[in-house]
Amino acid sequence: DIAEAAIARWAVLQDLRTAEQRWGRRFAAGEAPQHPGVAAWVYDFFGLSASQHSDHGTAARHYIHCYETALETGQIRVAVTAAINIGLNFTILNDHHAALEWMQSALDLARPTGWPRSIGACLMHTAETMRRLGRLDATEELLHEALQIMTPLPGARSYAHALSYLGDLALDKADYSAALDAFHRMAARADALGQADFQSIARRGQAHALCFLGRPQEALEMAERAVELAAEQANRDNHVAALRVLSVIHERHALPPPPGMTEQNATLHYLHQALDVASAIDGYTLPGDLHDALGREYARVGDYAAAYRSAQAAAAARHKTHSQEATSRAIALQVHHQTEHARAEGQHHRELAASEARRAEVLQQTSDTLERLSAIGQEITTHLDAAAVFQALNRHVQGLLPAHSFAIYLCDAGGGTVSRAFGIENGRPLPTNTIAVDNPRANSARCVRERREIYVEEAGPDDIFLAPGTQLMVSALYVPLVVGERALGVMTVQAMHARAYGERERLIFRTLCAYGAIALDNAEAYRQLKDAQTQLVSQEKLAALGSLMAGVAHELNTPIGNSLLIASTLIQKTEELETQVNGPGLRRSELAGYLADARKAHELVMRGLTSAADLVNSFKQVAVDRTTEQRRVFNLQQVSHEVIATMMNRIRAANHRIEIEVPELISMDSYPGPLGQVIANFINNALLHAFARERSGGMWLQASTPVEGRVLLTFRDNGGGIAPEHMSRIFDPFFTTKLGQGGSGLGLSISYNIVTSLLGGQISVHSSRDGTAFTLDLPLTAPEHQTPATTQIYT
Repeated sequence: DIAEAAIARWAVLQDLRTAEQRWGRRFAAGEAPQHPGVAAWVYDFFGLSASQHSDHGTAARHYIHCYETALETGQIRVAVTAAINIGLNFTILNDHHAALEWMQSALDLARPTGWPRSIGACLMHTAETMRRLGRLDATEELLHEALQIMTPLPGARSYAHALSYLGDLALDKADYSAALDAFHRMAARADALGQADFQSIARRGQAHALCFLGRPQEALEMAERAVELAAEQANRDNHVAALRVLSVIHERHALPPPPGMTEQNATLHYLHQALDVASAIDGYTLPGDLHDALGREYARVGDYAAAYRSAQAAAAARHKTHSQEATSRAIALQVHHQTEHARAEGQHHRELAASEARRAEVLQQTSDTLERLSAIGQEITTHLDAAAVFQALNRHVQGLLPAHSFAIYLCDAGGGTVSRAFGIENGRPLPTNTIAVDNPRANSARCVRERREIYVEEAGPDDIFLAPGTQLMVSALYVPLVVGERALGVMTVQAMHARAYGERERLIFRTLCAYGAIALDNAEAYRQLKDAQTQLVSQEKLAALGSLMAGVAHELNTPIGNSLLIASTLIQKTEELETQVNGPGLRRSELAGYLADARKAHELVMRGLTSAADLVNSFKQVAVDRTTEQRRVFNLQQVSHEVIATMMNRIRAANHRIEIEVPELISMDSYPGPLGQVIANFINNALLHAFARERSGGMWLQASTPVEGRVLLTFRDNGGGIAPEHMSRIFDPFFTTKLGQGGSGLGLSISYNIVTSLLGGQISVHSSRDGTAFTLDLPLTAPEHQTPATTQIYT
C-alpha cells in the first residue's frame, strides 16, 4: 500500500490526468486507510492532487492529516514534507501567518536530522513566503543557504524548486539576467525530471526575463508555451502567472493582437483571462496587483470608470491579503534563523526539551485548573437563589484554597454600607454585621471603595479590621464583586498562616469572584422579577374578581328588582283593601280579586328570590374556587355555566352572544377555579380583540371526550382572527395589541401556565379570518402537585 501510494504521488507530478485515472479508484478520497503508516502516504497523494488542481484549501486539509499520521508513526521526512506543503498552500491562499508557522514546524523537525534535502526545502519555502511579504534581503540569504545545503542533490525536485524561487527573487529585484539564468537552469532540471508544473514555471520565468531584456518574440513564444503546459495540467496558479506575463509582454512591446481578442487591447485580453482563471480557484484571494494592472490599463485606454472599479477591488484584496501580524512573524522567524547558527545544537535542544517539559507540565496544570473552574462556574451560575450561590461558593473555596475564614459582603441599596450576607470561620457560621463603606480601617470597605483586589500577605495588628465575633487572621485576600460598572460587594478569604495565597490561588479566587458576582446579580434580578410577577398576577386576579362581582351585581338586579316591584305593588293593594274595610265596606268580589293578586304576587316573588338564591350560590362557588384554587370533583357543564353567568353582563352589553355545548355527564377531578379563570380569560380576550365595534359576534364553548380519561374543551369566536405575525407570541407575558385600552398582556400567558402546569394539559390555537379557536386537551384527573397550587400556576 505504501509503495503504491508513493508511485501514485510521483505520477501526479508527471501527468495529473493519467495519474488520477490510474490511481483514483485505488485511493478514493473518502476512504482513507485505517493504518496511520499507510494513511500518511495516501494523504500525501490526495494533497498533491488537490494542489495540482489549485484546490489549495482541500490540499492543506489532506496535508495536515498526512503530517499528523506521519508524526504518529515516526515518519519524520514525510512529516517535514507535509508541513512544507501545508505552508506552501497557505502561502498561495495569502494566509502568510499560517504559512510561516507551518514552515517553522517543518524546520524544527528537519534541523535535528541533518538531512540536506529536508532542511533545504524548509529554508527555500520559508524564503518564498518572505519574498511574498517583500523582505527580499532575508529571502536572498535563506535561498543561498538552501542552495548551498542542497548542492550534493542537483537532481532533486527541491533543487529545481529553489532555482524557481531564486528566479522569482531576481525578477522582484529587476535583475533580469540573473532571473533568465535561474529559470534556464530550472528548465533543464524540469525537462530531466519530466514534471510539467516545473516546465510551465520555468518557461513563464524565462518569458518574463526576456520581455524586460528586449527580446519580445522569444518572450512571447516562451509565455505561450507556459500557458499551454499549465492548461494541460489544469494548474490554475501557473496558468494565471503565465497569462499575466503575456499581458506584460504586450504592454511593453508592439506585437500583433492574439486571435479571438474581445477586449480593447491584448493586455486587457490576457489580464481578464487571468482574472477568470483565478476566480475559479477555491478559497483563493485575488491579488491586488492583478486588479492594479487592470486599473492602469483601463486608465491608459481612457476607461476611467472601469479603472476606478479595478482600483477599489485592488484595495479590498490588498487589505485582505496583507497583515501586520504576518510581517511581524516573518521578522521573528528571520531573527530566530540568524541566531540559531550560533548555538550549540546538542545543549540547546537538551535545554529546550527540559524547558518544554516544564512548560508542558505548567500548561497542563493550568489547563486542568481552568477546566475545573469552568465546570465550577457553570454550577455556580445555574443557581437563581442567593443562599444556594453562597453555599456553592463556600464549598469550592474550601476545596481549592486555604480558607480558615470565608465571607461575602453585599452593598446596601444606597451603597453606603456593606453587610455580611454569608460568613463561616473554622466551620462555624459568622453572625451578620454591617460596615460603613467609608470605614478607613476595614479592608472590605476599601476594596469596595477602590474596586480593586487587596492582598495582605502577613498581617500586623493594625492591618486587618477585626469584625465582632471573628478571629485575627495572618493573611487575607479581598476581591470586589463587580458586574459591569456596578459593585455588588466584596468576597474575602483568610488564613491563619502567612503568604497563603500565591498567584495561582489569587487567580482561582478572582475567577470564583467573577462567577459569584454574575450568579448573585442573576439571583437578585430573578428575585425582583418574581416579586414583580407575583404583584402583576395578584392585580390580574383582583381585576378578575372585580369583574366577577360586577357580573354578580347585574345578574341579581333583575330577580331582586322584580321582587321589590311586586312587593311594593302588593303593599299598595293591601292599603287599598284596608281602606275599603274601614270605609263603606268590602264586597266579596273585591276580596276574591285581592286574594288572587296576592297569590300571583307570592308566586312571582318566590320565583325571583329562588332565582337570586341560586345565582348567589353559583357565584359563591365560583368566587371560592377562584380565590382558593382548591382541587375537587366537579361537573364541567355546571362550572362552565357558572363562569359564563358571571360574564353575561359584559357579553350582552357588547351586543354579543355565547352558546354552551358541554355534555351533562363530564365529571373532572381538577381545579375548577383556575379552569374557570382560563375560560373567563378567553371570553375577555374575545370581547377585547375579536369583534369590530359595529357588529355583533358569537362565541361557543364546546366539550367532548374523544379518548378515555381526557376532555377536549374548545372556545371559539367568529371574529376577525389573529394576525399571522402575532401567532407565535400570543402566550408571551405582556404581549398585547391593545396596551392602554384594557389589555394587560397577561391573560393568555397566565392561561397557558395554568393549563400546562396545574391542570396537566396542553393548549393550542388556530386562527383565520373567520375567527379564532383555542383548544384545551385536559386530563379528567389532574396530576398531583407537591407544591401549593398557587405557586404552580404562575411559575
